[in-house]
Amino acid sequence: MQPLAERMRPKTLDEYIGQKHLLGPRAVLRQAIDSQRIPSMILWGPPGVGKTTLATLLAQSLKVPFFSLSAINSGVKDIRETIDAAQKQRFFQSASPILFIDEIHRFSKSQQDSLLSAVERGIVTLIGATTENPSFEVIPALLSRCQVYVLRSLEQEELIEMANRALASDEYLKDRDIRVDEYDAMLQLSGGDGRKLYNILELITNYQRAGEPLSITNELVMEKVQQNIALYDKGGEAHYDMASALIKSIRGSDPNAAIYYLARMLEGGEDVEFIARRLLISAAEDIGLANPNALLLAESCFQAVRMLGMPEGRIPLAEATIYLATSPKSNSAYLAIDAALDFVRKTGSEPVPLHLRNAPTKLLKQLDYGKNYRYAHAYEGNFVEQEFLPEKLSGTRFFDPQQNPAEEKIRERLRGLWKDRYGY
Repeated sequence: MQPLAERMRPKTLDEYIGQKHLLGPRAVLRQAIDSQRIPSMILWGPPGVGKTTLATLLAQSLKVPFFSLSAINSGVKDIRETIDAAQKQRFFQSASPILFIDEIHRFSKSQQDSLLSAVERGIVTLIGATTENPSFEVIPALLSRCQVYVLRSLEQEELIEMANRALASDEYLKDRDIRVDEYDAMLQLSGGDGRKLYNILELITNYQRAGEPLSITNELVMEKVQQNIALYDKGGEAHYDMASALIKSIRGSDPNAAIYYLARMLEGGEDVEFIARRLLISAAEDIGLANPNALLLAESCFQAVRMLGMPEGRIPLAEATIYLATSPKSNSAYLAIDAALDFVRKTGSEPVPLHLRNAPTKLLKQLDYGKNYRYAHAYEGNFVEQEFLPEKLSGTRFFDPQQNPAEEKIRERLRGLWKDRYGY
């Protein structure tokens, strides 16, 4: 018998639960579906939120051939053979076949390179699924040809709807006397993961005695799950909760909690490179300019872990974890780039000031490209005040130094250079 999660996999987009920001009325992906043309895309989100299901339903909705590869066991040869097969099934002006690649972050650079031509020429519409940040795991050339859609953990109301739907419609559950008196424990343990929710529900319903009603309570759920803790170790999915706890402990400057969660992840068999990547992200996002050396140390940790493996890799991981947890914290760079990106999306492309443009030809010089640009190193202190932002954006500030010794020095320097221009 198939697992409940597989039996309850949606067969149409109307049955799909969650991701309303993408699939709700007038949402971006819904509009693409309605137009019968979808872009190549990366579906980025935690486990159990419907990435694979969504890819399958997109192919079904567009009525195009669907090819699927897993990055765990597919090589360049498999990719090329699949692309050849897809090319043979594309006819005239019909939409491109969909090539779905699960866990695309596990593909090497050469494997990702082998996809480029097919995506660029429209032989296939690529849908990649990943739990990892595609900015770090997908090569820029491929990422630039794809839209990135972020899938969110399922909301409590959505999880409740899924549980109720399973009890009402699953062929093995619908005729049994089962009621849910309390949802809290199931919701807490599933953590926004629909697959976990179904696993829990299936586990609990297996304890129903023939001919007797079953009342699902928080106490019953916690008791049975504790007896079957391996349910949460499949494929390492439980460790995403541990990863979150590790990063939040580092952010909260608690080295004892951080090292505890690191130990939990190592003992649970977590991929050490996965942990090292999380530490890299934390160094950039949470420590930032308060201690720029943190990023260097985290990068060194990543390289050391890659060379050493386990069990020796636990030592640089522990060193980096404690260093990051005890370091001063700042997210000013993180906030600055997000503020700038948001501003750019809202304001569009303002022209670069003429004096900042390159003038490699006579014509461009005649058009005043580069005119009146002042070379900073030719002035005292290697600085001269001039405008660098587009004219309409003059004085706009994105970076705001935070209150730590390193950034207070930055603030004082900027205040000395720019006076009141940026309000430092």
